[in-house]
Amino acid sequence: MKAYHLNSHAGAGRLEPVDVSRPEPAEGEVRIQVEAASLNYRDLITLDRAGQTGLNDRVPLSDGAGVVDAIGANVAQWQIGDRVAASFFRDWISGPFKSSYVSSSLGGSTTDGMLAEYVVLPATALVAVPAHLSSVEAATLPCAGVTAWHGLITRGGMRKGDTLLVQGTGGVALFGLQFAAALGARAIVISSSDEKLARARTMGGSILINYRDTPDWDAALMKATDGEGASHILELGGPGTYDRSLRSVASGGKIVQIGVLTGFGPKPDLARLQWENADIIGVTVGSVEHFTAMNRFLTDQAIHPIVDRIFGFEEVPEAYAHLRSGSHFGKVVVEF
Repeated sequence: MKAYHLNSHAGAGRLEPVDVSRPEPAEGEVRIQVEAASLNYRDLITLDRAGQTGLNDRVPLSDGAGVVDAIGANVAQWQIGDRVAASFFRDWISGPFKSSYVSSSLGGSTTDGMLAEYVVLPATALVAVPAHLSSVEAATLPCAGVTAWHGLITRGGMRKGDTLLVQGTGGVALFGLQFAAALGARAIVISSSDEKLARARTMGGSILINYRDTPDWDAALMKATDGEGASHILELGGPGTYDRSLRSVASGGKIVQIGVLTGFGPKPDLARLQWENADIIGVTVGSVEHFTAMNRFLTDQAIHPIVDRIFGFEEVPEAYAHLRSGSHFGKVVVEF
């Protein structure tokens, strides 16, 4: 079968197409014929770090969907032909997070991912694809969709009448926007692109702020909400945005911290959290249980993920480059 490997070459990470043996499922496992995989910002970090760490022959990408085509012994919950997606953390099935789950994250430094024509995984690590979604759409769900669901809904308790701030128009941000619209929450979107803000408006964004034109977007947000602020904030940026998020959170609000897009740097001043009785919720994706609950919601609300662009299997380097450019609106997908 065909696959991609991450390898270190001359101090840099490199994506290499390879021909390898098709894996066979052992007891408790199933084999998936992968039909689509999607990229996340984490995949850029993993590629860049591959050159520094000497990582070799690791299959990248955490997110993928396809069809069950072989089943090992003692697997009762899946049948040949079932449409499935893989959970980001192979071993996090339900319950609270444990640090031991980190090594089971697909496409990371220790566990192969989904950028291969066939993948074998434990039967417990899979979820059924919602019937109204294509494999391309389902491939966008495991990281970005589950992260937004876990942070905003499961832990954040977002509901009708709340106010959500989303930063940018990448995968997690747009899932958050879609969840807010479906629940009847008000959505505030910040972006550097008026074109992207206009598209966000059609998805339910009601307050739109171009942060290039308005660098003090936190002040603009507070003015637009009559000084109330946002009850929920998807903090995607990191140190470059954190202080403004802290100044934007409403009393009793929640900052869902999920990203480091602007890099690592000085620590923000958290004093305002105490005075506003607000919370920071640290989120790294979620469990199979979270994924399953989200899929029920997607089905009930007939929500379709936003796919920015689809690349072919031979165009994987171009897909990475497109994601790195930051020009995308929604998810970048590789279709096999």
